[in-house]
Amino acid sequence: MLRIFKTVVDCGGFSAAEVELNISRPAISIAISDLEKRFNLKLCQRGRTGFSLTEEGAEVYQSVIELLSALETFRTQVNGINEQLKGELNIGITDNLVTIEHMRLTNALMALKDLGPEIQINLRMMPPDKIEIDVLDGRLHIGVVPELRPLSGLNYHQLYQEESFLYCSKDHPYFTLDDKQLTNTIISKSDAVVLSYQQTPEIRHLLQKLNSTASATDREGLLFLILTGRYIGYLPEHFARQWVTDGKLRAIKPDKFRIESYYSAVTRKSARSNIILDSFMELLLKNTEK
Repeated sequence: MLRIFKTVVDCGGFSAAEVELNISRPAISIAISDLEKRFNLKLCQRGRTGFSLTEEGAEVYQSVIELLSALETFRTQVNGINEQLKGELNIGITDNLVTIEHMRLTNALMALKDLGPEIQINLRMMPPDKIEIDVLDGRLHIGVVPELRPLSGLNYHQLYQEESFLYCSKDHPYFTLDDKQLTNTIISKSDAVVLSYQQTPEIRHLLQKLNSTASATDREGLLFLILTGRYIGYLPEHFARQWVTDGKLRAIKPDKFRIESYYSAVTRKSARSNIILDSFMELLLKNTEK
């Protein structure tokens, strides 16, 4: 019931939690009601106005996070005694890294699964700031995020270097124009889509030169809007390559409009020893050195 309650809160309501938990909404409602009876507390408000936590519910939610984290710590400590890899590995990853050729994450996950067939891997695609918060809170064991502003409570292990270019689609007026015809002034007046999460000062400076009239929470969202032919925007070269090859995208003045960024694996500095995480990090960093 505690896990169901946590999932409902994480999903922001019963409807989304129904999909995540793969159980019916009435079953979720019964579990929450039973939990409230056991605690003799009103944990949340639900109805036509939507879902929200009560003050008591917010405190219980934080306690649930601490409890589940403590249970996982206990599991991994006992795991270490048995010298067998059993338990969970919770990973948060920024979107659209799968098209990077090096496949360091994929190869490390493959090796970990071979090393511990009974490990349950839970992988979530999330915005970078959410990943960092969840690693700090212990909800995630590890995250992979762009290097934006290092947080003192996290360890950073660089994995990837990424190049991004400014793209337009075949339905955009710029597609058939020569780069010499596209002056910086013309480009700066065009509708552009940008990422809504925080960027480094250098990247922000470049994005401020665009006429950002739309935003997206992830790179797939950027691509959706760029493909409309109504916006230009930056995309990672490895992610855009398929559409470039198919003749659906082109880079605009790639020698001038280019962004270089780095992605790192992040773990919590104060986290207790976790044999599964330690094994995964060893495989990941070994794979990085190749």
